[in-house]
Amino acid sequence: MKDNDESWDIEVTARQSLFSFRFSEVWRYRDLLVLFVKRDFAAIYKQTLLGPLWFFIQPMLTAITMTVVFGRIAGLDTAGYPKIVFYLSGITAWTYFSECLIKTSSTFVANQSLFGKVYFPRIIVPLSVVVSNVFRFGIQLLMLFGLIIYYNIAGIRIVPNEYLLLFPVLLVLMAALGLGFGMFLSSLTTKYRDLQFLITFGVSLLMYLSPVIFPLTAVKDPFWRDVLIANPMTSIIETFRYAVLGGQGEFTLWLPLAYTTGFTIVLFMGSLFMFNRVQRSFMDTV
Repeated sequence: MKDNDESWDIEVTARQSLFSFRFSEVWRYRDLLVLFVKRDFAAIYKQTLLGPLWFFIQPMLTAITMTVVFGRIAGLDTAGYPKIVFYLSGITAWTYFSECLIKTSSTFVANQSLFGKVYFPRIIVPLSVVVSNVFRFGIQLLMLFGLIIYYNIAGIRIVPNEYLLLFPVLLVLMAALGLGFGMFLSSLTTKYRDLQFLITFGVSLLMYLSPVIFPLTAVKDPFWRDVLIANPMTSIIETFRYAVLGGQGEFTLWLPLAYTTGFTIVLFMGSLFMFNRVQRSFMDTV
């Protein structure tokens, strides 16, 4: 007979810290993460005529629409940049954040049948959304740089500056914000299903409280300027645009970026706590 003190390769237990991200376990299931990323791509463009071309078409159509509506008709200021480049830069950053938030917010409800059959770290599902959207973000970023090159050839000088070095930090902040909000909402939608109907509307509304269609410098009223800066995506979008489009003058967003970083850390840790707590018993409520 074998001794009772057997060693196990994998031990599934609920007695783990609710703040634990379980990096080692996620790394052990990295092949599953890759599989989920591939699934996300296949699910989006399955049975579509143009397939991955929608990566280019969708943001370009959105930028053109904003150029016509907000640039031409409404005449909103674009800080001296070509309108379509200005709007596309905002859309590129905003879309990555919003897609991560919306898709991770339905983690438990959309995957309840899978979660009820087999064990794996549940955090892998929202992580796969963040990773798959990185590729989409990269493609849209290449399209943005393509437009910048075109305008430079046409004689309109747009030169990215040294603040591009902040790009990895901005990407991590956008991913963590989207993941944090998404995990928080996914923990709530297991009990309150009607929240799912409000998420897309709420994200769309939040876009108009972000400097996607106008620069922060265009807001002169101190109250509304403070409201915009309270939105953690404001400093990210403004810094991203300042770096990519080669903003001139002194960079004044260090304090808002510090606020965004602190907000993101608190949000992510709180959302991780809720996510880990809900995953222990969510099958009883979904």
